[in-house]
Formats: sequence, C-alpha cells, structure tokens
Amino acid sequence: MSEKILVPALGESITEATVSKWLKNEGDSVEADEPIVELETDKVNLEVPSPVSGVLIKINSKDGSTVEVGALLGTVSDNGVGSTKIEKIEPKIIEDNVIKLAQEKEIREPEIFDEKENETDQNEEPLILTQELEPKKSALLNTAEKTLSPAVRKIVEEKKINIDAVKGSGKDGRVLKGDLINLMGINPPPAERKIKHGQEERIKMTRLRQTIAKRLKQAQENAALLTTFNEIDMTHVMQMRKENQEDFQNRYGIKLGFMSFFVKSCVVALKNFPAVNAEIEGNEIIYKNYYNISFAVGTDKGLVVPVLKNADELSFAEIEKNIKSISEKAKEGKLTIEDLQGGTFTISNGGVYGSMLSTPILNLPQSGVLGMHNIVDRPMVVDGEIKIRPIMYLALSYDHRIIDGKESVSFLKMVKENLEDPRRLFLDI
Repeated sequence: MSEKILVPALGESITEATVSKWLKNEGDSVEADEPIVELETDKVNLEVPSPVSGVLIKINSKDGSTVEVGALLGTVSDNGVGSTKIEKIEPKIIEDNVIKLAQEKEIREPEIFDEKENETDQNEEPLILTQELEPKKSALLNTAEKTLSPAVRKIVEEKKINIDAVKGSGKDGRVLKGDLINLMGINPPPAERKIKHGQEERIKMTRLRQTIAKRLKQAQENAALLTTFNEIDMTHVMQMRKENQEDFQNRYGIKLGFMSFFVKSCVVALKNFPAVNAEIEGNEIIYKNYYNISFAVGTDKGLVVPVLKNADELSFAEIEKNIKSISEKAKEGKLTIEDLQGGTFTISNGGVYGSMLSTPILNLPQSGVLGMHNIVDRPMVVDGEIKIRPIMYLALSYDHRIIDGKESVSFLKMVKENLEDPRRLFLDI
C-alpha cells in the first residue's frame, strides 16, 4: 500500500510554493512524521513530513519546481517495496575477520611502540610548539643571518611582509628597499569567486528574494515615502545597562540589550501619535489600538521581519527573551506564518552591521519604520562645553499620505527624549 505526499495548506493568501530540496532520495527508508522534503514559500520555509513509515518510491516534483496547495510531491510505500536488503553475515565470516584483525594488530604493535621512534617524536614536538607560539612579529623578521636597514625594517613591519620569502638583490642576498617596492607592484591573484564560477554567474532568485524585491518596489510605488532624522545621546541608556546588567542577567537569565529600550520608547510614542501606528485601506484609515512591533532580522536567505506581539504588555525581560527566541528561529529557518503576520510598526537595526545613516523602506501595509544606526563617539555641546558623547542617528521613514510632518517629527522627538532620559519609561511620563 502506498501513501501520497501532498503540498499542505501554506497559510493565509499563499497558494503555491517552490520545492527547495528533497531530504530523502528515491529508495530511501523513512519514518512516519520524519521531514522528507522542504518547501519555500513567499514568507517562510517549511518541512513536509512522511505520512507513514516505509520507502520513498517516487519523487514527482523535483527540486526547484513550483507546486500548488494539494499538488503531488511524491509517494511513500509502507510495504517495504524498494527497501534495501541487508545480507545475513555468517558467524564463520565474523570469526575469520576477528582473527585477521587480531593478527594485524600483533604485527603493528612493535612498530607503534618502537622506542627510537617514540624518542624522536618527543624531541620534535617542542620544536613544533615553539614555532606555533612564536610571536607574529618574530616570524615576519626571522632574519638572523640578514641585516635589514631601518627603512626596510619599517616597511616589513607596516606591511607585514614575510622577509624570508623575499629574494634580495643586494650583496650576499641582502633585501633592499627596492625589492619590497617591486613586491608591491605585483598584481594580486584573481578573486576566489571568479576562479570558481568564471567571469559571471547566473542563479535563479529564491522565492523569498523575489518576494522581498516585489514588496520593496510596491512600497516605493504605493506610498508617499518621506524620511525625517534625529540624533540620540545614548549616554544614559548605556550607563543604565552597565549598572544593572549583572543583576538583570542573574534575575531573568538574559542580557539587557538596546532593543527593549527602543521598543518601549516607540510604544510610548505610538500611543501619543496613533497615525504612525495606522494603515490605509482603500479610502479609509485603520487605527490600530494594539502594538505589534516588527523587527528586521538578516538571515543567509534574506531579510525577514518577524513580529513581537502585544509589545505594550511586555516587560523589558520579556521583550529581550522574545526577540532572542524569534531571531534564533529566523536564522534557523523555523519561522511560521504566524510569526510574520500582524505587525503595526517596524524597527530596523542597521547599526549592528556598521551603518551610520540610512533611509529605511516601509514594510507595507504599515505606515512607519524606525531605522537604528551605529553608536559613535562624537563631540557635542553640553551645557556650553564640548564633550565626547556616544551618539546614534535615528531615521523615521513614513507614509506622508496619512502622517504629517509635524506628527513624524514629534514622534521621533519623543523617542529621543525617552531614550536620553530612560527613567521616563519607568515613570510613564
């Protein structure tokens, strides 16, 4: 008897998927509920399990093919057809092999414990360790027989040149400054990707990448995008984290990060400026009186934006735990459709990659997205004096169709005030 493997329901508004890869080959044995094929949808990847224990006898949809909900992926037989036959090993064969192995061991043992060889190994080992632990500078200037001029020595140290690999043109093979300058004129080898793939390589975009491209283009075409900027002195947030980090970790089992402060600050500002938390549907504006904060996560397959549900009802510790848990699921490709739905406002942290400033694009149908950036020590005027402070630039991109300039600037100013004096977040002011 055989069972069909069908494309399951993929979630709201998703009708088709791409066969990402088969985890089993035809003829392989499978267990009931064991993942057998991976599908890629517009939003997430999901694994389809085997309906029964048996053998995968037929693959109907190859890797890379597009399939609709209910389509036939393959067939599993539960009657053992195609299973691999395991030959019975006679006891006599086992006994002969054991004897043979024992004889081989007796022959090898004198060689393994030969005293002269063992003595040689012990003498050689310290030399190897000494070479491994020798400082890099000494390795670069391993020139006991060579005399380097001060100019040559300076170039060797600055450019980290292995002088022993350089053929000198001076007297007795002495390395001259001109020899090092000639080295710098040698063309570097071609890039590894060029060697491996040639001048150009052409690959098909994944379904996730196609969806990202389509949605970003839709945001540009369907919204009146505008971005406003501000800067934040992160001194007090960083000080609060430092003073409370150890106690916070001991109490809640997780580090106190920056994201919980930003989520809390944004929720306060969203409550005061509801248009930033709204969306347009036809000729109507829908004001969301709940606060589901989407946050961008970069993965190997592309950007995904999971959602932190009911963020206004979460504590700092709960926000940090949920963000960590959802981020790990995203990087492991285990997000579900529910993890990506229902967001009302987005936070994107390009600062973790070193971004100084950017203009983030909306995550439709949302009307606002906050861009965080790196923290850099900058000179600031504080009480009439120039002081060095850790500064972050913030960017708020918004849909100007429903959010006026006054609202957007005031929203970002409130986020700034809450972060520069984080006590406000606890006092609800």
